[in-house]
Amino acid sequence: MVFEKIKSLREKLERANYQYYVLDNPEISDYEYDMSLEELIKLEHEHPEFDDPNSPSRRVGGEALTTFEKVTHAVQMGSLQDVFDMESVSDFVTKCKEAITDVTFVVERKIDGLSVSLEYENGGFLRGSTRGDGFVGEDVTNNLRTIKSIPMKLTGNNLPQFIEVRGEVFMPEKSFQNLTKKQLEMGEEPAKNPRNAAAGSLRQKNPKITAERNLDIFVFNIQSADGVKLSSHAESLDYLSSLGFKVNSYVKCEDFESVKTEIERIGNERGKLPFDIDGAVVKVDNFSHREMLGATSKFPKWAVAFKYPPEEKATTLTGIELGVGRTGAITPTAVFEPLTLAGTTVTRAVLHNQDFITEKDIRIGDKILVRKAGEIIPEVIKSLSHSADSTPFVLPEFCPVCGEKAVKDDDESVLRCVNIDCPAIRRQAIIHFVSKPCMNIDGCGEAVITMLLDSGLIEDAGDLYKLTEDDIAGLSRMGKKSAENLINAIKESKKNPLDRVINAIGIRGIGAETAKLLCAKYPSIEKIKAATAVELETIDGFGETLSNNVVSAMQNPHYLKLLDKLIAAGVTTEFEIQSATDTRFSGKTFVLTGTLPTYTRDEAKAIIEGFGGKVSGSVSKKTDFVLAGEDAGSKLTKAQSLGVEVIDEGEFSRMCK
Repeated sequence: MVFEKIKSLREKLERANYQYYVLDNPEISDYEYDMSLEELIKLEHEHPEFDDPNSPSRRVGGEALTTFEKVTHAVQMGSLQDVFDMESVSDFVTKCKEAITDVTFVVERKIDGLSVSLEYENGGFLRGSTRGDGFVGEDVTNNLRTIKSIPMKLTGNNLPQFIEVRGEVFMPEKSFQNLTKKQLEMGEEPAKNPRNAAAGSLRQKNPKITAERNLDIFVFNIQSADGVKLSSHAESLDYLSSLGFKVNSYVKCEDFESVKTEIERIGNERGKLPFDIDGAVVKVDNFSHREMLGATSKFPKWAVAFKYPPEEKATTLTGIELGVGRTGAITPTAVFEPLTLAGTTVTRAVLHNQDFITEKDIRIGDKILVRKAGEIIPEVIKSLSHSADSTPFVLPEFCPVCGEKAVKDDDESVLRCVNIDCPAIRRQAIIHFVSKPCMNIDGCGEAVITMLLDSGLIEDAGDLYKLTEDDIAGLSRMGKKSAENLINAIKESKKNPLDRVINAIGIRGIGAETAKLLCAKYPSIEKIKAATAVELETIDGFGETLSNNVVSAMQNPHYLKLLDKLIAAGVTTEFEIQSATDTRFSGKTFVLTGTLPTYTRDEAKAIIEGFGGKVSGSVSKKTDFVLAGEDAGSKLTKAQSLGVEVIDEGEFSRMCK
């Protein structure tokens, strides 16, 4: 029973790590993740017989990305132990006091951002890098130069010959709101929260894009400094301020009560600051005291990070609205009286499906409890009380947009409109078609698509290629230059490879990776049309459902009509298979899982494909190798159960020599 719980928590955290660190798309809140990790650590400590070196509890941090050169940190950029209640803070303070009677503390805000290292030589900015896994990060010097609060030259009289400092890059709330507004206008997927937005901005290949994001930084630590003698953390912060750095504010405390008061004061600031915080950091002030306290294998014993729980507030549910997505999914959305959460006013939250509403017994007129998952996505936690005349809410049997009868498959909880000509489905399908992972038609945002549909200029995505500059210039707020840019973007999209075209047409279950696998096996539209479900199932990762979806789409008059328009417009219809000069991995399928010591997933994938191999997202009997790193999780377990050969990075490197 205990092992099953441990196994379940490990799988949950592994998936959360993948969604957050690889896809930048967190699916659970930080608080839920932290609570699950805390529970796992406790269970593993109580039951050492279930120890697993690949457990998410061993995870130190993220991995360096592929865009920039790697940087090995001279001083490890470690992390702090998280605590979630005042009792844990009291225990920390007590242990420090027992070891050192005159110990004092510094309490600071915990900025919710991206940790970076800044290096200076002779007072000039030399290099900046991300934390990465704490040992190896990535060189983002040019992007960091665009952050105006980072000094390019240090000030003051006592300048060290070399100094390395650590800071937290973040996106101010105002910058985040401007970014998401622009992303929505461009038809792009908006960033989930300011921290993800900051991380994505610092990964941009073009520093000009980073500059447009208006990032900021607080510097909070000296990693190393030649010839500088400092005795305490507070003294070091004051010194950093004298050099011209923007420094995080702090308060010195002598005992638990003063520490608690400051943590509570900082907590009351949440939502009122122009930037996000997710906790408060408590550190021993004196450096010699820190040395006496020492560290564990993972964390220093002289500091803890107190994490605040998500803010929850009650409000009244005034209505439930229904929306129809690209696949016909009818999604209910809660509409409630405005409330302020994490610094922003919210009035709506997705209710997912009928099962979600029924399970929580949510009714119009109820008092409901709302919070922000991941500090940005509003969600309804539960119903607090029913109004006197409320009745259970049931989704209608008909599409709220076109009126056609909706259906629910036996194997899923989603109610769908199956009318392919439903105006809502057509609109969402075009939004998907022009999005960045698909045809990437810059300037064709939701507002423009709505105007094109309402004016009768287009019926589906294929009609975009018939538009003229005069058509677009005639739309509201679309001038000659905007029209010219949009037409150029539409023309440019014809050059996209076939896998992006297949992704763009919106076959249910087909995304960027599965589209590439499909095109690699059937490298033309005509060959895809002719493929049978049985043949498609031979593609690694394609099961019966996905194969049938492709076949159904290739026989559906709607998709055939769309493809005919695209072919007539001159989009790419053949898939160019890159021939490898060294085909040592030809016919071999790899699955990547966990965090590799030096390679990123994208780097390893590029190497495998460069040698003629394939990379799949799931383990099956057809898998030849599973390349496993730290936190390998359920994919490693499945590989072992199927007898698939598991290799580590060392073996992989030897195979590539």
